[in-house]
Amino acid sequence: MNRRTPVIVHPPSEDGGRRVTVDDAEVGVAYSLFDVLDLVHGAGLPGEDHAVDDPELIEWRGGGPYDFSEGGGSGGGSD
Repeated sequence: MNRRTPVIVHPPSEDGGRRVTVDDAEVGVAYSLFDVLDLVHGAGLPGEDHAVDDPELIEWRGGGPYDFSEGGGSGGGSD
């Protein structure tokens, strides 16, 4: 059976924000890694720093944890 990742961080939009969904429900838009952790924690899931590296918890689409610019390119820091 395929196991689904509960948290999906979607690709960056034009303003650099990334939609975050938990179990297919949108929980907010993140503009930094800290925003992602806050949204994940607020949804009742582990919000510790190491959670960002857990592929069973978070699926990063269009860039990794530090990509918050359109296209998910590297160097898009948190403002």
